[in-house]
Amino acid sequence: MKAIWNNQVIAESNDTITVEGNHYFPADAVKKEFLNPSDTHTTCPWKGLASYYTLQVDGKTNEDAAWYYPDPKEAATEIKNRIAFWKGVDVK
Repeated sequence: MKAIWNNQVIAESNDTITVEGNHYFPADAVKKEFLNPSDTHTTCPWKGLASYYTLQVDGKTNEDAAWYYPDPKEAATEIKNRIAFWKGVDVK
């Protein structure tokens, strides 16, 4: 699987976990140079508190386009240390 935005591969791995239709990439498979921490947080009733990254690629910004659960609830422990994408990021 690859996550691509603005013609750049943001993440690539054969070891993604799919939850609710989203591919969660291992954190070490994501190119950190494209990620900037965001102050945004949301809560999922069964996964817990999500944190976000804003993507910055070749001068373009995609606010809160990646998310992760730093301390997921027990039902979602499989996505700990994994990052997912949305907002126009092509995952295929």
